[in-house]
Amino acid sequence: MPAADPSAPSAHRRRTPQALVAVVAALAVAVAVGAWSLRDRADGDGGAPEPGDAAVLGAAPDAGPAGGTPTCAGRPARAPRELRGMWITTVNNIDWPSRRGLPAETVRAEFRGWLDLAVRRNHNAVFVHVRPSGDALWPSRYAPWSEWLTGRRDGRDPGWDPMEFMVAEAHARNLEFHAWFNPYRGGQPAAVGGPGPRLDQLAPTHPLRRHGDWVVTYPSADQPGSRLYFNPGVPEARKFVEDSMLEAVQRYDVDGVHFDDFFYPYPEAGQDFPDGAAFARYGRRFADKHAWRRDNVNTLVREMSERIKAIKPWVKFGISPFGIWRNNRTDPTGSATAGLQSYDDIYADTRLWVREQWLDYVVPQLYWHIGFGKADYAKLLPWWAATVRGTRVQLYIGQADYRVGERGAWRDPGELDRQLALNRRHGVSGSVHFSARQVRADKLGAVSRYSEAHYAGPALVPPMAQLPAAPPAVPAVAGARREDAGGVALTWHGDGAASFAVYRVDGDAARLVATARGTGWVDRTAPADRPLSYCVSGLDRSGNEGRLSAPMSVAAQ
Repeated sequence: MPAADPSAPSAHRRRTPQALVAVVAALAVAVAVGAWSLRDRADGDGGAPEPGDAAVLGAAPDAGPAGGTPTCAGRPARAPRELRGMWITTVNNIDWPSRRGLPAETVRAEFRGWLDLAVRRNHNAVFVHVRPSGDALWPSRYAPWSEWLTGRRDGRDPGWDPMEFMVAEAHARNLEFHAWFNPYRGGQPAAVGGPGPRLDQLAPTHPLRRHGDWVVTYPSADQPGSRLYFNPGVPEARKFVEDSMLEAVQRYDVDGVHFDDFFYPYPEAGQDFPDGAAFARYGRRFADKHAWRRDNVNTLVREMSERIKAIKPWVKFGISPFGIWRNNRTDPTGSATAGLQSYDDIYADTRLWVREQWLDYVVPQLYWHIGFGKADYAKLLPWWAATVRGTRVQLYIGQADYRVGERGAWRDPGELDRQLALNRRHGVSGSVHFSARQVRADKLGAVSRYSEAHYAGPALVPPMAQLPAAPPAVPAVAGARREDAGGVALTWHGDGAASFAVYRVDGDAARLVATARGTGWVDRTAPADRPLSYCVSGLDRSGNEGRLSAPMSVAAQ
């Protein structure tokens, strides 16, 4: 980060303090806006409804005479519509598993704990690192088992299927499961800042050991932190990388495919990515290497979009890019910023991906505070809102929970609260928080503060018009009874629904109080001193809501 601004993002979300000296020097040379991709730091390598508290559900036809707002027991039914999620990072054991090589039951228990945290914070999605570095957290034909799970680089099978387990556990809590991939990472240091891996240190089955012409080492192998990459400029390597990720889409019931900002690596001072031979062979129709590299990344994004939808049209595809596309001093259509440009420096033309609608959602990493001179959150946010306007791409924001407590503006526990309030004013469709351990840590009480203000109750995910839609039939509430221990137990019947929304009449409105995958739920916050009425609706897996049920009432206790 530039020494002139100590409040700039420190070593992205995954650097240890020992690595900060090298990061600072590199960032100063690159003139990055205080930090390169926060994901790079963290992983140690590396027009929707407002999501306010009263977004009216407009699809359920259980409405009044005018056919407008759906009602429950004569009250308008209201629910927030926004995505709320957190990244669960596996590389370098940032979040999960807490250590390499743990027993399977310990690993499973830890993961359940992260999901339970998401539920307590009223999130509705998790973004889980399943291909952190050319590896896999499932039994893959294309990649070895991840060392961050097994504790070994030999590809030995741990004897169970983490992906199958994770998806099932997330869905049991009605959380969307977005499988997070780093496409081109092939191998990285076993420790942050340590020496990079050699090919002969990879698992015997690792594809880069069989395809030496696909390998790029960057920075050079004699540099600390060097990594192995699949060469984005080799078409066969790109196809293999796509196939390896699509294997998970084909085999598992994931809700989304998610990339962060790792395409071409962030630049190292004085070193160019050594892909000259590939450019000489495959780049002849391009004016220069930069245009060719951008086209390579564009091709990956477009092909993944097309291939995901060909396999499972309902699976969402989204990317979380570095927060700056281009500065307006470089390009008048860019943002009012003065930092590293993803278009020029890592060959990620994020604006094109949105305008071509290859994505279903975009999650720019806006890891700077409101008022930061080189990248002001309050100026970048409207730029991104304008970029998605007129497209079907939903805008979520990557929130920098990991920065809370840093000096300067981040010592104020209200910074993230104010950022979420700005998001609402600009019609943002949701937020994803980096990362799970920071959400749990709740430094300075900042997470509790923004949660109380913005996530006080559950929310439905925003529907996407481009995905298949099949609003379910009206559920029938079978019963509602007071329990001796307190609360109200509800049961219902419903066909064709992926999940259900439960509304409780509270004053002048029926408000969303729960979502569920099953056909029953217990309202443990139900007031005992007055009669209550409930309605239930079904939702398809794209978030489209069917009609509200007839109300079911219970007497006061």
